[in-house]
Amino acid sequence: MGDTIVGSPTEHRLTIERSARVYTLGDPAALDAWIVLHGYGHLAGRFIGQFASIAGPDRVIVAPEALNRFYLDAPRPGGPSAEERRVGTTWMTREDREAEIHDYVAYLDRVRGSMVPNAQRVTVFGFSQGVATACRWVALGSAVVHRVILWAGPAPADLDMKRLAARMDGLTVEIVLGSRDEFAGARKLESELALLQEAGVQHRVVRFDGGHTIDQTVLAGLAANA
Repeated sequence: MGDTIVGSPTEHRLTIERSARVYTLGDPAALDAWIVLHGYGHLAGRFIGQFASIAGPDRVIVAPEALNRFYLDAPRPGGPSAEERRVGTTWMTREDREAEIHDYVAYLDRVRGSMVPNAQRVTVFGFSQGVATACRWVALGSAVVHRVILWAGPAPADLDMKRLAARMDGLTVEIVLGSRDEFAGARKLESELALLQEAGVQHRVVRFDGGHTIDQTVLAGLAANA
């Protein structure tokens, strides 16, 4: 028999239903809602604990979990078993990135509409990898938001910041960075500020003495000025 010529594979797309985990702290009926987007490798159930001090009857914290899970610990001889290996999540990778962005923007729009439909003030808080996620969601999504806080992460360089400026409608983006942040240092901050400045996005910078973490004193100050 001769060789069968198959040719190149053909890519197909399917839209499917799947479940997503979303955690809340505080009263879901509160008119003040913070939607907090975690960083790379995090789980939302743990991440939301850092906002316990600002949640309450007048403010609800909503933490959606990224849809892509993976083992943080690589398998190795003598290493932890599958049951013991730590699990984290990521909002996206470079693989099939445009579809990943489209999916999480739609997901976060649904979180806003389903979890806090009656909130009169919505703050979007992004930490680390969640900063790029927050920027893309606000710029590309349809949800109404009133405040954006970008903590310890750069805005995505490939995003048209003018779309973010249009969606912010004159509001100020707040950028928070620790002086000893090993992942989002001063050079990345300067690049981010240049992007925002060029697009006409109003912004202010909050610095604190610390690393790649959420400083509770700074967080309390931001919450008090909501």
